[in-house]
Amino acid sequence: MSILKTEVIIMFAQQEVIRPSADLRNHYNEISRQCREDNEAVIITVNGRGDTVSISYEEYKRMKARIELLEILAEADEDVKYGRVAPMKNTFDDLRSLLKEGKA
Repeated sequence: MSILKTEVIIMFAQQEVIRPSADLRNHYNEISRQCREDNEAVIITVNGRGDTVSISYEEYKRMKARIELLEILAEADEDVKYGRVAPMKNTFDDLRSLLKEGKA
């Protein structure tokens, strides 16, 4: 299994709870606690269908960082696949030259 597939599986291992939209209005503090303390994703339904998902702010930041990393890794994977790579020595030599010129 590739690194990307493994990360995606881990990223969505969070517990999920389904609650109707009325609970969001009537039991907000409880839902907020579920998200923050129990690390649960709360799926809010409207008329029995999934509408929105509530997660803690900390979990949101972690998920966003993981997605950004996965996007970078996918780009790098594609670069390797299509031969858009350069030897590491050349890359570091270019960076050193830029630093010496004061452009980096």
